[in-house]
Amino acid sequence: MLAVRGAGFAADDSAHPGFANLLAGMINEGSAKRDSRAIAEAARGMGGSVAAGPASDGIVVQANALASQAGPMMALLAEVARTPSFPEKEVELTKANALQQLRAAEATPRFRAERAISQAVYGQHPYGHTQPTAEAITSTTREMMVTEHAKRFRPDRALLVITGRISEAEAMKLAQAAFGDWKAEGAALADVAAPSQPARPARILLSRAGSVQSTIRVGGPGIAASADEQVPLRLASTILGGGFSSRVNINLREQKGYTYGASAGARMNRAGGAIVGGADVRNEVTGAALLEYLNEYKRIGSEMVPADEMTMNKRYVAGGYLISNQLQGAVAGTLAQNWLVGLPAEFLGQYVPRIQKVSPQQVRDVSKKYFAPESQSIVVVGDPQAVSAQLKQFGEFTVTEK
Repeated sequence: MLAVRGAGFAADDSAHPGFANLLAGMINEGSAKRDSRAIAEAARGMGGSVAAGPASDGIVVQANALASQAGPMMALLAEVARTPSFPEKEVELTKANALQQLRAAEATPRFRAERAISQAVYGQHPYGHTQPTAEAITSTTREMMVTEHAKRFRPDRALLVITGRISEAEAMKLAQAAFGDWKAEGAALADVAAPSQPARPARILLSRAGSVQSTIRVGGPGIAASADEQVPLRLASTILGGGFSSRVNINLREQKGYTYGASAGARMNRAGGAIVGGADVRNEVTGAALLEYLNEYKRIGSEMVPADEMTMNKRYVAGGYLISNQLQGAVAGTLAQNWLVGLPAEFLGQYVPRIQKVSPQQVRDVSKKYFAPESQSIVVVGDPQAVSAQLKQFGEFTVTEK
């Protein structure tokens, strides 16, 4: 896996939100040596594949192959990452597909809710504008992709992760052959600044006339992935809304019957983060569901989590983490993503022991700070006629179609 820091959504200009997704999607659609079909056939011939995916803080180009094909696959990874050709025909096809996907997404309340809560929490910061717009997609050109690739893909902002049945010496040899002559050109893009705090929590009602249910989001400012409090906050997020046995899910699903599933927790990036909770609920319980969310946010920040609940969630976090990182591809992905958000390689093995050391006091204190009800913005996607009266207890809502 080749992780390229600073190449993701946070590097997109304000007129082209979501551009990193188009850029990543074009990486394996043609190189200086091969077209997209030849790239796919070469990867399949090695028993694997090569592709790229974006995140807020970077792009990861991943490749896998049989151990006997490690050398050729490393060369193919370098080829698509370093010398993509961005064929005009493939660019237009990628844009057309992206527009179709956007139209389908914008018809869903979940997409609208996520976009609105991100913008409410982050304001004009790039982290709040990772979803594309039709204007951003249509105005993207091949020339823009070539220029942005040259700016974003550079060796001084890249990490190469190799896992598998291969010695360190052989891995270094292959890496040197594929990337040894890669040189940075020009000045690197500036690191993204930390998001500023919103002036006040937002209250937004996105109109969806005739809807029989409401999609709700409750969110506020969070912390960076490398912040001192990040491990206690991760555990607090799991307890509050990170699994089937989490507090908001037990409350809203099992006890109240308001929804099929409810979640809440921290989302962490390199320069900052967000707290986001959400669920789809029946129209008639929209206000009641929001009240339960805020009550659970308040409770975890004011009361000690009982010992048995702490133990259960620590086991859940540790077990899930260890299972998810059993396969070598998962280990490579975790190392790459950790590096993008500012965590050291050692964190891979430190996470579970650090989770085990978190105390109830730490969970309460970090929750009081970041799950404070008064800091949360509220977004509801639903029928104004059905839910407006229920929302008055939470403040004045701006009703909008977008």
